[in-house]
Amino acid sequence: MTDRHLDHLVYAVPDLLAGVEDFAARTGVRPVAGGSHPGGTANYLVRFGPTEYLEIIGPDPEADVRPRAFGLETLTEPRLAAWAVHPEDIDKTVELARERGYDPGDVQPLSRRTPSGELLEWRLTRREDPAAVRPVPFLIDWGTTTHPAATDLPQVGLVSFAAVHPDPEALRRDLAALGVTLDVSEGPEARLRAVIDTPLGHVTLS
Repeated sequence: MTDRHLDHLVYAVPDLLAGVEDFAARTGVRPVAGGSHPGGTANYLVRFGPTEYLEIIGPDPEADVRPRAFGLETLTEPRLAAWAVHPEDIDKTVELARERGYDPGDVQPLSRRTPSGELLEWRLTRREDPAAVRPVPFLIDWGTTTHPAATDLPQVGLVSFAAVHPDPEALRRDLAALGVTLDVSEGPEARLRAVIDTPLGHVTLS
């Protein structure tokens, strides 16, 4: 089951251009450059639909700093690292989650500039979390900015998305505090897994 508020999945790669080439070879779909973020990351995108997309993120080839976001500072192989949901009211969702026992972090502004020069601005929750994989989503609000998936991106299908966790019930409690749903099974370590439909067949990202 995929939450109806799913915004995007975050696929972290240690080398951005190599990661994009690998994705294109596996899927037959070439991601489009999204732009650079402050802090030394950049991304490429494909969409699942008009409000959902996959972000391939890695160190910005044009930056000198090794970014810490999504474990990129020490990442040695690609992994599905995180996901985001877009609640109807991000501030209210944070307030309710805290009342229910889970703190998603403070809502902070962020931005990136597209290759064409357009400035995209949004708000998201940021939480200090050293975990390599984050099975609890962060929250995002695009405000008046055009959603990335609403642009002319290449498209793949999202067949399934789920999590593995050593304590499934604890994870389900945190998800419930945010008002989101996700299929969760038990396993030795936290892991996210997505199956996408591509011109070359089903491809698994984990």
